Amino acid sequence: MQTPAFHSHDHAHCTGDVLARADALMSERAARLTPVRRRVLEILLEAHRAMGAYDVLQRLAAEGFGNQPPVAYRALDFLVEQGLAHRIQRLNAFTACMHPGEAHAPAFLICRNCNAVAEAPASPVLAALEAAAGSEGFAIERASIEAVGLCPSCQAAA
Repeated sequence: MQTPAFHSHDHAHCTGDVLARADALMSERAARLTPVRRRVLEILLEAHRAMGAYDVLQRLAAEGFGNQPPVAYRALDFLVEQGLAHRIQRLNAFTACMHPGEAHAPAFLICRNCNAVAEAPASPVLAALEAAAGSEGFAIERASIEAVGLCPSCQAAA
């Protein structure tokens, strides 16, 4: 299955679908997707790329949501806690989750040129990692798999 971050797609549909799933998930959990939280999720969905907290904050401030860092950080923390966004460790940035409410273990494919980020299924990679860790008597509690390279657009432009 191709990921929307790297391929042409109906972006309005993909954004609308994620937002609808986020709304349903928050309703199930009796959690609130406040206007700031919703706008942060929309901002993350706009370009399928990783964004730093200060980039998000600049967008929020320009739209009248406030310009204090806690505004962005609280919203981003909430979205990550609720499974609506992921933190990309390598970039110290965030990206919208394209599968909210679904149990999944993504590997993040990060374009080193344009910072586009795609979620790819990582179950086989995690299974291999768990087997390797198990042979050492190590129990993995959390893993983040991030691969850096060039997306199809950046490869074509090179």
